[in-house]
Amino acid sequence: MSGMILIVEDEEKLARLLADYLRQAGYNSHCLGNGQEVVPWVQSHKPELILLDLMLPGKGGLEICKEIRSFSSVPIIMTTARVEEIDRLLGLELGADDYICKPFSPREVVARVKAVLRRAQGGEAGNLQGLVLDESRYRATLNNRDLQLTAVEFKLLSLLAASPGRIFSRQQLMDHIYPDQRVVSDRTIDSHIKKLRRKLAIMESEREYIHSLYGVGYKFEP
Repeated sequence: MSGMILIVEDEEKLARLLADYLRQAGYNSHCLGNGQEVVPWVQSHKPELILLDLMLPGKGGLEICKEIRSFSSVPIIMTTARVEEIDRLLGLELGADDYICKPFSPREVVARVKAVLRRAQGGEAGNLQGLVLDESRYRATLNNRDLQLTAVEFKLLSLLAASPGRIFSRQQLMDHIYPDQRVVSDRTIDSHIKKLRRKLAIMESEREYIHSLYGVGYKFEP
């Protein structure tokens, strides 16, 4: 068995179903249904990953996520039946690693858990499908061909590629490429991403590396 997965879900039937699927995939799990119990449990048991529902009795998922991030970098996957972009975005900006919208299949949850744990353990860091980034020269090559990126495009690609599958909001991307906090519109990020995608597509038209999630942000999938 692998490490402990904490399932925070107030629907008991769904929590048991997820626990069954995770056990079949080789994971131990523990279920909590009240938000007030989560932070003390995490502090004393140190789970390998947390599946955290947004709407909980006692204390909401976003507040719990923020509290956990003040003392731990444990991977967190938010689950929610509320599809408003702001909830997704807030969850990610508070430090969640991924989110899944209800209704979902338990198989999808297990797949996401495996993917997030692989990223957390660095399992995908060296496997970027022919993409090589040279930080010292701000140079990126794809299949041994120079992408000819600008400094801003290189910074964007480096950040996205360092965490395959992780979703970055536009604000997080702006903070990374413009650390001086200059005023930049969302459209500027979209424009840089568009140019970056175009350069990647010229080198390899059959694979899309950078994916957009409407109203949320962007992620890199090699």
